[in-house]
Amino acid sequence: MSAHPATAPAEDDEKGRGGPRFAVNQKAAVCVVYVAGLFLSTLDMTIVNVALPTIGRAFQVPSTDVDTVSIAYLVSLAVSVPASGWLGDRFGGKRTLLTAVAVFTGGSALCGTAGSLGQLVVFRVLQGAGGGMLASVGMAMLLRAFAPHERVRASAVLGIANGLAPTMGPVLGGILVTQVSWRAIFYVNVPVGVLAVVFGVLCLADQPAEAAEHFDIGGFLLAASGFGLLMYGVCEGPRGGWASGTVVASLAAGAVLLLALCVHELRARAPMIDVRLLRDRLFASGTTVMGVESVTFLGALFTVTLYLQDERGMSPLTAGLTTFPEALGVVTGSQLAGRLLYRTLRPRRHLIVGTGGTSAAIAAMALVLPTNPGLWLVTPLLFCMGLAVGQVFVGTQSASFATVSRASSGRAATLFNVGRRLGGAAGVALATTVLTTAGADRLPGPSAYRAAFLTLAAVNLPAVHAATRISDSDAADTIPPRRPTPDTDKDHRQ
Repeated sequence: MSAHPATAPAEDDEKGRGGPRFAVNQKAAVCVVYVAGLFLSTLDMTIVNVALPTIGRAFQVPSTDVDTVSIAYLVSLAVSVPASGWLGDRFGGKRTLLTAVAVFTGGSALCGTAGSLGQLVVFRVLQGAGGGMLASVGMAMLLRAFAPHERVRASAVLGIANGLAPTMGPVLGGILVTQVSWRAIFYVNVPVGVLAVVFGVLCLADQPAEAAEHFDIGGFLLAASGFGLLMYGVCEGPRGGWASGTVVASLAAGAVLLLALCVHELRARAPMIDVRLLRDRLFASGTTVMGVESVTFLGALFTVTLYLQDERGMSPLTAGLTTFPEALGVVTGSQLAGRLLYRTLRPRRHLIVGTGGTSAAIAAMALVLPTNPGLWLVTPLLFCMGLAVGQVFVGTQSASFATVSRASSGRAATLFNVGRRLGGAAGVALATTVLTTAGADRLPGPSAYRAAFLTLAAVNLPAVHAATRISDSDAADTIPPRRPTPDTDKDHRQ
């Protein structure tokens, strides 16, 4: 496939329309709003888990019912992502992104005021709708604002949200629940969200809508119902049992609907989910790497946190603080990748090192943690895992879109984020299933945790294989020059 990179910078897009009210570098402005929104939506996937027992007691509902608070959010994310690319193209990136952040922020405020479990679930759906939209729209804006060779720098900034948010969730949640109230875990989103919206209104340049295409209602209904049922089945499986009628029906129906979606979208003139983009080997390989790595990363993080609490007797807050070196590893790894390793190793070897390092670190946890009486190895192993994961985050987000045209960047970002969101939920479900299956009398022990770590390390091997299919020549435009010249940006804009 010939390369059609989305290279036009934001500054060029400002011609012929109103610019921002304040003269702010548009690359920085997009990063600020997108990273803030992405951080909040990712944080919300883990911060709420710590508060579920307290919420159950507050509303006097059994623990088996309060899980719907988390499931509703994840299902809503999966349902809203498919339409996000079309919305960004139709109404403009700035308007859609700020609306998504505002919806998420408003949903957070409403969650904090919920008077019943039913109300909380409804407001979590609203939160998820905003979170699902902002992930894809923000990424598409980022692709259009940065020339290909600059995306590695932008991806290094995104590593802050991708690395810190999942690990900070249990820590921040534990502090707020014990020291303030369970409602504070939702209110904490509000000031950050409001500031992001205000900053975006004042500093983001208007982005015009693309040429109007009809809304693919058939594709949306198939995608929303298919992804929603699949996410529900994946989240409900570990709790209700994979053989239960509800779980089997949800997974089977979701799979059938997604198969029908592929058939429909291949025939559609303006598809909602453009599966034809997967014919691009570079984009398909990068999306696969990111999706599989999400399974492994969030599954391993969940397993370590559970191990520290159940096997080592730590409180949720202490366990969260103990796992924090992983976040430092992701942030450090992202900066190393952005400044040195991506350019030096080139995309293919860079992603092989990142995915292989992730599997190696998790396999080491399986061999060491369940049998080691001390915890002195936890910190270096978690840091090493984060260091490897940081390479994957930066590498996939930098290289995957090199051969995707500017016009297709919104739909490509949608596909990319679908894999990442489903992968994260699948990772937690996989880890939970292995732990309950391998545990004696359904109570996980050292052997069960070892099995979970080894399973996750093995599951990540397809990501290593997909990384070997990355072509450095296809992704050449994304490799930063060793000595940037003043004409570099000009050349890429043309």
